[in-house]
Amino acid sequence: MPEIDYSEVMGRKVECPEQCGMCCLCQPEVLPQEVPFFRTNHPKSLIRSKSQDRHFCLTMKKGHGSCGFLNGRRCDIYPNRPTFCRQFPYHFYVSDKIHVELDLSCRGAWTGKGNDAAEEARQLAEASEKRLENALKEATSVYRDFYSICRDAGVMSDVSMIRMALSMNLDKFTDLAYLAKIMERSLEEPKMNLDGLSPDRQFDMSEMEEAARDAALSSMSSDDPMCVPVYCDPQWNWNMFMATKDRIRWSVMDDEGDLEERGSASPDEIRLKPLEEGGAEVLRDYIRTLNNRESFLGSVFYMMDQLDYEDDLANAYYGSMCVVILDLLWRASMLDHFMGTGMGADGIREAIIFYDMDRLDAPTIGAFV
Repeated sequence: MPEIDYSEVMGRKVECPEQCGMCCLCQPEVLPQEVPFFRTNHPKSLIRSKSQDRHFCLTMKKGHGSCGFLNGRRCDIYPNRPTFCRQFPYHFYVSDKIHVELDLSCRGAWTGKGNDAAEEARQLAEASEKRLENALKEATSVYRDFYSICRDAGVMSDVSMIRMALSMNLDKFTDLAYLAKIMERSLEEPKMNLDGLSPDRQFDMSEMEEAARDAALSSMSSDDPMCVPVYCDPQWNWNMFMATKDRIRWSVMDDEGDLEERGSASPDEIRLKPLEEGGAEVLRDYIRTLNNRESFLGSVFYMMDQLDYEDDLANAYYGSMCVVILDLLWRASMLDHFMGTGMGADGIREAIIFYDMDRLDAPTIGAFV
């Protein structure tokens, strides 16, 4: 069995609230060894995906709702559900190592109740040992090539030092003025560091608003419910926000896949709101989680590759973290605009629940298994 990093899930408990069903809005992949069961017992529920690899998956209600096997927020085939469903909310991210990451969009990850997360993840890893081994061989080769290209381009920095510097300045990353200074420096300096970096109290708020809005809307800019992030609220409603150039439409999807519009707003109406009591602490803890995630690092690597290795890793890493935080704060402001969730501890927690599945779905040079 390959070595696996369980640090993100150590000491946590996870339960599966019966009223939720949010994970059933993600179209489940069906592995080759699972296909015969569905071909024999549920042939009409098995289809080919539209993705490039054309894997098998299960049908969704009306093509965009919940899984066809979800009824009354309960799974009709629970004992025979695919591996994809069994693993949620655990994600095995494979780079040149294997790291377990916990999907914080799952409300059951926040209650402090349920099963031991590390033990559940270990059992899932054992059941997928061969797939993890094969993925590790492929991903290790990709990472080796990436590191070589970075060294040749002169843009490789020490990852552990970058992460340590961010960790030492964690509180400052909840300050918009500090984020503004980092974003400015990341564009101006060949290789930036955080030593002696002070917040820019004269920063251009309109530029920060625009950056935050653009980051958040990039994932909501679709009229297809299958292509936008889902927010399962405390009342277990499946909320979807679909954006066009001029309007954000807030709808709630019912169990049959029908949408009911609840409200709308111009993107320009939603402004970044200041953090309230307790909000900074919750945001700081989430930034710490991201700073330790291999998938976040993999997404930074992906961006560097897309930009032809023009930026040093430190610039790309700190700049990416700033954009992620702005995205999250804008979503928190949007939820507050529509639902009055606030910008305190509860409001930022709700924004993380809205955001984290989208974060884990970001392109990387590694792979989730």
